Amino acid sequence: MLLRTILATTTTVTALLVPATAAQASPHRVAPTTSVATTVARTAASEATVARANPVIVVGGLIGVSIAYEPIAARLRADGFRVSFFPLPGLGFGDIRESARAFATHVDQVRAATGAAKVDIVTHSEGGLVSRWYVKFLGGANVIDHYISLGSPQQGTYAANILKFIGLGSCAGIIACQQMSIGSDFLAALNGGEDTPGPARWTTVRTWQDELVWPIANASLGEGATNVLIQAWCPLRVVGHLGLVLDGTAYGVVRQTLADAPIRPNCFAI
Repeated sequence: MLLRTILATTTTVTALLVPATAAQASPHRVAPTTSVATTVARTAASEATVARANPVIVVGGLIGVSIAYEPIAARLRADGFRVSFFPLPGLGFGDIRESARAFATHVDQVRAATGAAKVDIVTHSEGGLVSRWYVKFLGGANVIDHYISLGSPQQGTYAANILKFIGLGSCAGIIACQQMSIGSDFLAALNGGEDTPGPARWTTVRTWQDELVWPIANASLGEGATNVLIQAWCPLRVVGHLGLVLDGTAYGVVRQTLADAPIRPNCFAI
């Protein structure tokens, strides 16, 4: 009798303890599953967001080889963008209008490869003029969603004019340089009428220390554009012409623009 009582008691206690233990252990077994599911869901959402984002084309400037633009392309890729690079034909020495026609072909190729209706462009120096010609005269107004220029001489630059002053003739025969000279026929055509045609969001970024765009106000556009002077936000920030594609503060403006976010430059960005 005593043995049966002990066995019955043990069975009852076991029956009571096992569910309680299981209840305590269960969260520890389920938690990783929930965490993985959440991670997968977040990853899928992130990938869906990237898939919906426009492809980004980085447009180089005069003598702009791809390695010079890899840092900004790498930042964009790290932020989840699909990125391609367009180097100007002939290192950008030739007619800007011809470069714009080549750029139009590149845009069509990117759209065909990605299935995207529109693209965003991040341009540097002469690349900003090439892209604007495409938008204004070659049917790009409804294709470009975000236009961003970094140190582009939108109204020309005396750096081009000065070559004639020091005895090198009209830009030493370089057609693109002639076209970027203040007062050129090319710039008169490009800047005639509206600076910012189409529904695109237009943003320019410039710096006081630009060695090639003089005056620096010429790197901005008229009504309809957001014109960002780095030193207006970050007075102690030193950024040169090429530095605009390397600088963390400048990249922050690019990233905010592509995200349709308010422009708030981070003066301490690396």
